Amino acid sequence: MSIEKQLSPEKWFANIQHKIELAQHNTALKVNQDLLQLYYEIGRSIIEVQEQLGWGSQIIDQLAAHIKENFPESTGFSVRNLKYMRAFAAAYPEFPIVQVPLAQNNKELVQVSLAQIPWYHHISLLTKVKDLAERVFYLLETAKNGWSRDTMLLQIKSDLYKRQGSAITNFKDTLPPSQSDLAQQTIKDPYVFDFMSLTQPFKEKDLEVQLINHVSKFLLELGKGFAFIGKQYQLKMAEQDYYLDLLFYHVSLKCYVVIELKNTRFIPEYAGKLNFYLSAVDDKLKTEYEQPSIGILLCRDKNNLEVEFALRGMSQPMGVSEFTLTEILPEELKSSLPTVEEIENELEK
Repeated sequence: MSIEKQLSPEKWFANIQHKIELAQHNTALKVNQDLLQLYYEIGRSIIEVQEQLGWGSQIIDQLAAHIKENFPESTGFSVRNLKYMRAFAAAYPEFPIVQVPLAQNNKELVQVSLAQIPWYHHISLLTKVKDLAERVFYLLETAKNGWSRDTMLLQIKSDLYKRQGSAITNFKDTLPPSQSDLAQQTIKDPYVFDFMSLTQPFKEKDLEVQLINHVSKFLLELGKGFAFIGKQYQLKMAEQDYYLDLLFYHVSLKCYVVIELKNTRFIPEYAGKLNFYLSAVDDKLKTEYEQPSIGILLCRDKNNLEVEFALRGMSQPMGVSEFTLTEILPEELKSSLPTVEEIENELEK
């Protein structure tokens, strides 16, 4: 193996660190795969003795007691976890892979490895998501984004599976096919900002400030690949100053993303303004190595047919989505509602 003469200690250290991290990652994957294999085999065996020998549910309690007696220091073999192993084996008869449609409404099948996420993620998926294709969607998104179990559960709660890629856009008419498909899957409808609390009436400026104050959670809702550049980003065109509500860069799409916020129902004029902003960003910021900028218009409500007609005449790629958030009750309404203590006192009576 040849060593570059210009190799610095820092680069060498970084190279060794990368090798260690890669080995640790591969070891973790192997350990997880072996653990899932064991749990699957136990679950499969439970199913077989119950179906073929007619043993009842009590056999699981007896197995848990037997394992505890013979392996007192081993964890993970409680009655509850053994029942999850049974459910895991029943859900995936083709372990360690599962076959699902390549995309929603697509008959082409793709094979997915179940060992990409840990056991307790699998337990949550089995209990929270009954549809196989939807479950595998969350499995892949969790593996791709490195979600914790709590983060994955938040995405399930917000119904990401149905929201992902469902926004009305003009991408097919304004972007090449490879870019169009990826961009479409990048945008959701609606966006759920349940980490924010605002009292009506509020302005777009209030919404913008709240989003930036919670920028890490905002980026999580936007999805992987978004890098925040700035708010009220200034562009000068024809000796006039224009300000973009939010400007991002998407690493995978290799393009700028302009997000405009409207705390109102969608009207066609909003699309025209966003079209102008995207033209300006392409002129002022985009390089020859980057893809055309795309826009996301977030509004409180929209008529889908109206949006489709509005986007037909736009030359720049953009999509329109609704957003929802947690709204705080105004003070005058708060005062008329019973407190928790008052409700508890009433229940005690």
